[in-house]
Amino acid sequence: MSTGRLEGKVAVITGAASGIGRATTERFVAEGAKVVVADLQEEVGAAFAAELGENATFVACNVVDEGQVAAAVNEAGDRWGRLDVVYANAGFVGVTGPMESISSDDYDKTMNVLLRGVFYTIKHAAPIMKVQGSGSMIATASVCGLEAGIGTHIYTVAKAGVISMMQSMALEMAEHGVRANAICPGYIATSLMAGRMRSQVSDDETEQRLEKSRDIMGQSQPMHRVGEPDDIAKMALFLASDDSAWVTGTAQVVDGGLILGKPWRKQPRSMTEVRPIYMYDV
Repeated sequence: MSTGRLEGKVAVITGAASGIGRATTERFVAEGAKVVVADLQEEVGAAFAAELGENATFVACNVVDEGQVAAAVNEAGDRWGRLDVVYANAGFVGVTGPMESISSDDYDKTMNVLLRGVFYTIKHAAPIMKVQGSGSMIATASVCGLEAGIGTHIYTVAKAGVISMMQSMALEMAEHGVRANAICPGYIATSLMAGRMRSQVSDDETEQRLEKSRDIMGQSQPMHRVGEPDDIAKMALFLASDDSAWVTGTAQVVDGGLILGKPWRKQPRSMTEVRPIYMYDV
């Protein structure tokens, strides 16, 4: 049930046509926001915005293209007269493999989406929010940016960069009444986790892959399940709303306990068994 927590606010969300971005867009609109749906999946994005009605509009946006990012950010002001929330969410897994196997070209492609795309989004939102004297900047990072060994090399580096970028921006933007925070998801059941974007395979095939991924990855989670896109959307709603008015420069971990380590059920018996304590004379 909507509580109107974003009533009157205007948001731009990149990567808004699928996964975390889609769930966040739906939640924002349900809470009263007007949203620019920015995504490179043109058919899917346009159809999604049309489903949402007059409080959403689609802008084709590849986040590695600064002009397209600027156009998406500026659409908020052009259409609705303000910009209250910008959520730099677009991403992908990027290049994988051992470091010596990674080409410079694949490194650049990965970093361009995962870090440069956030930079462009924040860069073009900053002057608008400074003049306005208010706003919330959000970016999707990852628990990979907080701890090595969870994700691939370059993804880990890029997400650590996202966290640092948002912390640094929090200092600059605080002078203007604007907040900046990162969200650090763990394993989330999205089409990207299934190895495809929404437009590349059928919904049935995507769901089959997701169910398999849920089963496998859920075994390594303390809470015994992977996250769902709406788990992250709820955190984005908090950071977008006035409920987080005194929260800035944070890396909000939403991972079901993944970063804590091995689930209790997988710990050695010496950790989990109840045993008597034996006393010895000394």
